[in-house]
Amino acid sequence: MAILFFEEDIKYSLKGKNKYKIWLKSIAETKGLKIKDLNYIFCSDEYLYQINVDYLNHKTYTDIITFDNSENEGNIEGDIFISIERVKENAEKEHVDFEKELQRVISHGLLHLMGYKDKLDTDRSNMRKMEEKAMAMFDN
Repeated sequence: MAILFFEEDIKYSLKGKNKYKIWLKSIAETKGLKIKDLNYIFCSDEYLYQINVDYLNHKTYTDIITFDNSENEGNIEGDIFISIERVKENAEKEHVDFEKELQRVISHGLLHLMGYKDKLDTDRSNMRKMEEKAMAMFDN
């Protein structure tokens, strides 16, 4: 199992990486899944915007983009790009602590790799519930 954290185009170091790794593993285990290779790449707004344009043909800013690289059912493999700037902005807009918003976004990416969607309203509502459950697991 490898869960790695990188930075591109910014300086950001996640505090408590080992706690995050244990937490992410436990989230995956709630659905009987194992994390084989999971990369979180923290980056700038512009870096993530360019990924959105180049790979998804979306000309919008976003806080997260998840690429599923899984080859075998039951194993999670993927790359998750997170704009630290966008997370900070969203935290301010939603009046929540930056660390809590970052946890939400980090779990959001993993939940996508676990099969949860967020395009439809009903899917979005379910995704929020799953994010809340995941975040509650972090503090335990």
